[in-house]
Amino acid sequence: MDKLEKPLEEWREALSAEQFEICRLGGTERAFTGEYYATKTPGVYLCACCATPLFDSEAKYDSGCGWPSYFQPVDEQVIAEKEDFSHGMQRIEVRCARCDAHLGHVFPDGPRPTGLRYCINSASLKLVPRTE
Repeated sequence: MDKLEKPLEEWREALSAEQFEICRLGGTERAFTGEYYATKTPGVYLCACCATPLFDSEAKYDSGCGWPSYFQPVDEQVIAEKEDFSHGMQRIEVRCARCDAHLGHVFPDGPRPTGLRYCINSASLKLVPRTE
C-alpha cells in the first residue's frame, strides 16, 4: 500500500475542524454523538482522510459503547496498531495504514469470530452506501 503523507496545514485545509482534531491530532468525539454510531446502512466505511476502505457494514455491530464498532477491518493491512498509554491506561490505538489518520482503539472484548471490538470515531470515516 502506498503511503500518503501531507503537511498538517494541507490536512487542515482538506478536513473539517472536527475531522482534523480527531484524525490528525488524535482527538475523540463524545460517545453517542457521531454520525455513524447507530447507522445500519449497508456499505463500506472509508478513511475520511484518504478514502481507503477500512470497514464493511457486515462487520459492524452495536457494542453499546457509543461509537461505531466493528469486529474486523476489510483487510488487516489497512489498519496500523500502536500502543497508547494516554489517559492513565494501556490501550491499542488503530490508525489508517495508508495516511496515519487516528481512527480509534481496538479492544479484546468483541463478538465472534474475532473477539475484537474496533471502536472507531465517526469523524474518521465516510460511509459509501452499497447499491444493490
